[in-house]
Amino acid sequence: MAAAYRKPRLKGVAVCRLILIGILLVILLMLLLRTNTFIELTSRYSSETDQSVGSKSNPNFYSVPNKNPNLPKPNEFSISLQKRNQMPPRNLDLHPTLAKNHIVIVLYVHNRPQYLQVAVDSLSKVVGISETLLIISHDGYYKEMNKIVEKIKFCQVKQIFAPYSPHIFPNSFPGVSPNDCKDKEDPARNKCKGNPDQYGNHRSPKIVSLKHHWWWMMNTVWDGLKETSNHFGHILFIEEDHFIFPNAYRNIQLLTEMKPKKCPHCYAANLAPSDVKSRGEGWESLIAERMGNVGYAFNRTVWKKIHRKAGEFCSFDDYNWDITMWATVYPSFGGPVYSLRGPRTSAVHFGKCGLHQGQGEKMVCIDNGVFNFEVEENDRVPNLESKWGVHVYEHQTGYQAGFRGWGGWGDIRDRRLCLEFSEMYLPSEV
Repeated sequence: MAAAYRKPRLKGVAVCRLILIGILLVILLMLLLRTNTFIELTSRYSSETDQSVGSKSNPNFYSVPNKNPNLPKPNEFSISLQKRNQMPPRNLDLHPTLAKNHIVIVLYVHNRPQYLQVAVDSLSKVVGISETLLIISHDGYYKEMNKIVEKIKFCQVKQIFAPYSPHIFPNSFPGVSPNDCKDKEDPARNKCKGNPDQYGNHRSPKIVSLKHHWWWMMNTVWDGLKETSNHFGHILFIEEDHFIFPNAYRNIQLLTEMKPKKCPHCYAANLAPSDVKSRGEGWESLIAERMGNVGYAFNRTVWKKIHRKAGEFCSFDDYNWDITMWATVYPSFGGPVYSLRGPRTSAVHFGKCGLHQGQGEKMVCIDNGVFNFEVEENDRVPNLESKWGVHVYEHQTGYQAGFRGWGGWGDIRDRRLCLEFSEMYLPSEV
C-alpha cells in the first residue's frame, strides 16, 4: 500500500519540478532577449547579403521607413521633421530636370551657420552645380542653418533632418535622461544609468550625435529617399566646413569616369588628399591613396559593402565616424581601400571649431570669421588628363586596424540605436 501511494506522489513532485523549470527557462529567455538585442542585431548584419539592401523588387522600399518599435518614441518635434523629410526638392521651377548621369551631392551640416554660409557660397560658383541635386542633411533643426539653405537658388535642393538628434529629445534618450550617469560616475554606486566607454567616461549626447547623424544620413540617402532610389551612380559627400573649388563637380565626374579603367580596385573618388593639410602634389599623375574625409564619392555597390559592416561600425568605441571607418570597417574588406583623386585639391577643409563645439557652450570655440582661399585659374576648370598614369601610395600612416578608438561610444543604447538606423528601410521580412 505504501509503495502504491509513493508512485503517484513522486510523479506529482516531478511534474511540479518540470513546471518550475519551465517557468525559470521562460524568465531566462526573456532576460536573454532583452539583453542580447545588440548581439542579435550585430550578427544579422554579419550575414546580410547584397539583396537585402536596395532591392528593386520592392517599389516602396526607399520612400517609407518601416515602423521599427525599437527606435526611440518620437515626439511632436521629431514627427514634424520626419514629415519634412518626405517633401520634394525645392527650386523645381528653376531647375526642372537633372542632367543624365549626374552625381548627387550631399552636404551634411550641424550647427555652424558661419561655416555653412562659406560652403554654400563656394558651391554657388561650382561649374555644373545646376545640373544636379543637392541634398542637405541637418543634424536636427536649427533656424539659422535653415534660413541659409532656404535662400539657395542655384540648383535643386532637398533637405532632410535627423529626427533622433539629441537636442530634439531634451529630457530623454538620445538626449539627456534624468537618471543618466555623468563623467566617470559608477552606475552601481550612484544608481544611475549608462555604460562607460573603455576609458571610464559616460556618453555625451552632443559628441555621440556626430556618429549617429552620419550613419542615419547614409542609410537615409542610399535607402530611404524617393529622389535617390534609382540612383546607382556615385554620390559626393561634403561637410559644412569644406570650401569647394569651381572645378570640383567636373573633376569628380572625370574621376568617377576614369576610375574603372585607371584604378579598378579603387572604392571611391576624392576631391582632396587624405591629409587635410595638403593641397596636392602638383604632378601630372592621378593619385590612389586611402580614402579621405573631404569630398569623397562612392556608388551603391560600395554602400552595400559598408552597410554589411553595420555591426563593426556600431560597436567600435569611437565617436568619430571617419576614424571608425578607417580603424574597423575598411580593414574588414580584406584589402587596401583606395580612393582615386587628382594631384591638385578641389576642396579644402577650413574649420577650426569642432562639430561638438557649437553655440551656447561655456567653452565655446570662437572663429574670427576670416577665410582666405586662393582660387587660381587652374582651379576654375577641369584639370585632370585621361592620359595620366596612377601613382599608388602604399602603407600610408594613419588610423588603421588595431587602433582602440578614442572612446565616447560605450553606451549600449547608442550602439543599439546605431544598429536600428541600419534597419530603418529594410523590407519587413529581413
